[in-house]
Amino acid sequence: MDHRDTIAALSTAPGTGAIAVLRISGPDVLPIMASIAPALPESVAPRHAYFTDFNDADGIVDEGVVTVFKGPHSYTGEDVAELSVHGSPYVQQRLLEAVLKAGARSALPGEFTQRAFLNRKLDLSQAEAVADLIASQSAAQHRLAMSQLRGGFGQRIEELRQQLIDFSALIELELDFAEEDVQFAQRVELLALLDRISDLCKELIDSFRYGNAVKQGIPVAIVGAPNSGKSTLLNALLQEDRAIVSDIPGTTRDTVEEVLTIGGVLFRFIDTAGLRQTSDTVERLGIDRSYKKAAEASLVVLLGDASMISEGALRTEASMLAQRIGGVPQVIPVLNKCDVPGVVTSKDMLSISARDGKGLDALKRAFVDHVQAMRTGPGDIVVTNARHVDALTKARAALLDAKQAIDLGKSGELLATDLRRAQHHLGEITGKITPDDLLGSIFGRFCIGK
Repeated sequence: MDHRDTIAALSTAPGTGAIAVLRISGPDVLPIMASIAPALPESVAPRHAYFTDFNDADGIVDEGVVTVFKGPHSYTGEDVAELSVHGSPYVQQRLLEAVLKAGARSALPGEFTQRAFLNRKLDLSQAEAVADLIASQSAAQHRLAMSQLRGGFGQRIEELRQQLIDFSALIELELDFAEEDVQFAQRVELLALLDRISDLCKELIDSFRYGNAVKQGIPVAIVGAPNSGKSTLLNALLQEDRAIVSDIPGTTRDTVEEVLTIGGVLFRFIDTAGLRQTSDTVERLGIDRSYKKAAEASLVVLLGDASMISEGALRTEASMLAQRIGGVPQVIPVLNKCDVPGVVTSKDMLSISARDGKGLDALKRAFVDHVQAMRTGPGDIVVTNARHVDALTKARAALLDAKQAIDLGKSGELLATDLRRAQHHLGEITGKITPDDLLGSIFGRFCIGK
């Protein structure tokens, strides 16, 4: 892949729409525009929109608007042209073919953003945030992606990495004067720096549980005895009939998953088979899958029929369920069917009527409160990328090794090696250390045109 040629791609989703945008980037942007839009003035003003005809060898393809951005003041850091034309698939394809015949080549997935990274318009963590921003489906996902896109995370990592580099330079200098037994790097100051960076790495690693959950959608498993109202609750939350509702116990034999945004956060709700003793092989498989889904969830709603079970018994079941599925998911006991005559519940228990919607607002607040309680970490910096967690984990291990080397009075060579390892792994986050296969993996997941 040659980064010196000119690339082109449609930047809007496939299909018919009001307009479509075609993006071109590279050194031959202006000659290509002169070829397909001959009515443009010879000297095109940067960032100025021109209404013009677009032609190919057979004549006029369409009329639309073109804006030219001169490098380095563009998204990619190169000369860029963005053409807005009518959204006919025929027009889009014909115009793209004209651009390719005029000297461009088809862009690979993520190649525009990769060029922005290579031309230092974005660091690698910001480039990855572009993909997250495009994929965002909720306010929380959008907020995290925008925070990372603004560069605060990468800037903080790079500042700490530079401090490590400065101390490493002093350690390396000591090695040149080993025979004179001098110390240029103050070990007390270095230990304090290692503690600060190590603590930050741990806080960032811990924030991944929240960041990843928000990015992927908070998984909420709805479990309980047959006919306790799990499917009715799911339908009530979604405000439409997605799950089968029946008075016959054991109707749901497989898990049903739906997504819903509450308080700006995307939740993935999982309606599961009813938990009970059964000899039915198919239902048994569904129940086993229910426990598996509950163990994989972030939050578990244990639903009980208020006319059939007491608050105390439901709390006991919640405790037993939490032990069975492990300590990660939080189990919330919820009494359903509180509208049944004669049912009395206390203020300490979440009580709802899935059928008429009573208590659903309080339940939704409990969902949002659970997400807020998950959030840890320094300020607004939240890690959402598994690659970043891996790099932070390796960097922290190297920092702890360096601290141990100082405590044990090990040689400067070993200390310098540990510091270089930490710098390397921190550099992987921002792209200061970027093997080609890593770049291919990251940008290959982008859409074409971005």
